[in-house]
Amino acid sequence: MALNSEAILKVHNLTKSVQLEDKTLKLLQPINLTVNSGESLAIVGSSGSGKTTLLSILAGLDLPTSGEVYLKSHALHQFNEEQRSKVRADHVGFIFQQFLLINSLTAIENVMLPAELANQANALEKAKTLLAQVGLDKRADHYPSQLSGGEQQRVAIARAFMASPDILFADEPTGNLDTATGLHIADLLFEMNKELGTTLVLVTHDEKLAARCQRQVVMDSGVLSEVLGDVQASDL
Repeated sequence: MALNSEAILKVHNLTKSVQLEDKTLKLLQPINLTVNSGESLAIVGSSGSGKTTLLSILAGLDLPTSGEVYLKSHALHQFNEEQRSKVRADHVGFIFQQFLLINSLTAIENVMLPAELANQANALEKAKTLLAQVGLDKRADHYPSQLSGGEQQRVAIARAFMASPDILFADEPTGNLDTATGLHIADLLFEMNKELGTTLVLVTHDEKLAARCQRQVVMDSGVLSEVLGDVQASDL
């Protein structure tokens, strides 16, 4: 299966199962999904419905049990970890719900890391600009243990922006932030989506954030369905 000229991501009959002693737990039922370049997509649904599992597979962080996953024409389902890591480095940004900052690095060093690994020039200046955009320019030399949960999330967001990715995956990007900071971060996400043409795929329980996306899909017990109308708050 080949991607069309507009699609950046496509999955076909994707499934994920795990073996628990004497039974198989089906986390994802056969899923088909196409995301076009520059699109913003929200994946909503109740806790435990499979949203984060799906996001991890779409980003090449995990492999499906069966089915096909294409990102920028790369067949991720056929790649080993080294090959998928290369695709992520070249094309993907990921905002983790658990931050996943490196404790031995300062805020600005955490933000700079993707650019340094890719030998990009002007990493320091770009990192300074990004930290200022998320309101942490005065906390640049602080370590993760010296930052609040919300501040750590903002560092993680700045780090995801560092590589100017083609597609940005975000797992509850505003879930650990106060309302005002969450609105600011959401504005940054959609500014990047609009001005840089970065494709945005996010998992969220925030109905206002989901409503800002061009399209929404709902996960329910591992089944993905398109939202045809307004999503009810109880579904988020």
